[in-house]
Amino acid sequence: MKKIAVFASGSGSNFQAIGVAVQSGILNAEICLLVCDKPGAFVVDRAEMLGISSLVINPKWFRSKEAYETKILQKLTSLDVELVVLAGYMRLIGSTLLKAFEGRIVNIHPSLLPAFPGKDAIGQALAAGVERTGVTIHYVDEGMDTGPVIASSAVAIDVGETRESLHKKIQQIEHSLYPEVLEQLLNGKEEAVQWEKSVH
Repeated sequence: MKKIAVFASGSGSNFQAIGVAVQSGILNAEICLLVCDKPGAFVVDRAEMLGISSLVINPKWFRSKEAYETKILQKLTSLDVELVVLAGYMRLIGSTLLKAFEGRIVNIHPSLLPAFPGKDAIGQALAAGVERTGVTIHYVDEGMDTGPVIASSAVAIDVGETRESLHKKIQQIEHSLYPEVLEQLLNGKEEAVQWEKSVH
């Protein structure tokens, strides 16, 4: 069974969805660690409820990003982690982790990249007045949401859509798509990984 570590900063709804997928057998993997950069974040409570170990580690405790990521890397290495899964981790991955896990870090983003990268992608989409946005799962590189796309799923933006209603629609897609893609990445055929779905 492949070992993964999930990085999250907030409430952890995607972390929860991945954990439930593992427990239900949808995702054949072991979440051996949650890495959280925000002490007190609710995702740590979710991990405790799921019986998953946490590394709560504030970057402010370290003199540099390299020192911060080196500490994380030591823990990942000790657990033989094979894939790093970003699920609402609000921090750019630096060179220390990128080099150690080249091609083995994935992220989920609430837009159809390359449109609306970075923070508040839902707000960006609403402000732009586009008819659709969505969810993208991609490999992580040194840029902000610039790595190669693995999978995407479109979400229609209805007339009168609010931030809250659109966020709810996007989360529904995220919670099913991410475990499915992770299963393909970890246990499927490499050529089966690239695909696109359209959801309304």
